[in-house]
Amino acid sequence: MQKYGQHFLVNQGIIDKITNALIDNQEGSLIEIGPGKGALTFNLLNKGINDFTLVEIDPKMSEFLKQNLPAWATYKLIEKDFLTLTEADFPEGKKTFLSNLPYIDAAQILLKVLDLPGFACAVFMFQREQARKFFATPETKLYGPLSIMVQARANVQSVCRVSPGSFNPPPKVDSEVVLIKPKDKTFFVSAEHKKNFDELVKCAFIYRRKTILNALSEVYKKNKDDLIKILAKSNIKVSARAEELSPRHYADLAQNLKGLIF
Repeated sequence: MQKYGQHFLVNQGIIDKITNALIDNQEGSLIEIGPGKGALTFNLLNKGINDFTLVEIDPKMSEFLKQNLPAWATYKLIEKDFLTLTEADFPEGKKTFLSNLPYIDAAQILLKVLDLPGFACAVFMFQREQARKFFATPETKLYGPLSIMVQARANVQSVCRVSPGSFNPPPKVDSEVVLIKPKDKTFFVSAEHKKNFDELVKCAFIYRRKTILNALSEVYKKNKDDLIKILAKSNIKVSARAEELSPRHYADLAQNLKGLIF
């Protein structure tokens, strides 16, 4: 196992499916997160895709890429942790992202990408159970904060399932590749609305066994009568729990709580 826990993709059929999905949907600049030994990168070059940004945290992998990428390849290599980058580190305009994401940071990376200005598309690989959360519906086992925050921001489509044998070394779980595109920008009315939405979702699931009314009352110490009126205005039952509410419910509630909590 490598220092950064990489599982290198070696199945050529899966590599082709990933890069074909990217080529079919790319808009603007291409950014690959954690290219490692370049399985996807070299495949893209072979298919005529050039001029991209690579973000690699592992110095050994960065050196490998410098030594092995062809001299004619046009690329910028950023040798940093993707999560530490700012907007200024990325190309201007529309951006398409590609990655076999590290399992440990996958959710954080995804949410950061979805909120970047110019986000146009991403083809990402996740641990399969985590990927299933993007499709989960209210009152199901996998439905939670990640489901809600992703569904509010993006439309997600499965590209393919990936077995452990497609990697070297093989992980202990299946993976899944998904195609992600931004949802209609009008879901949130402002940056403040999005921020309040995220806070509300996290708050609700801290006390997921309580009703949403009791969770809000517990966290924010507000009068329940005031909260009940706002829940009614948001078309939410007083008895509802966190996992029963759709992303739209949370968006409406976050907006209606403005002035009382936010």
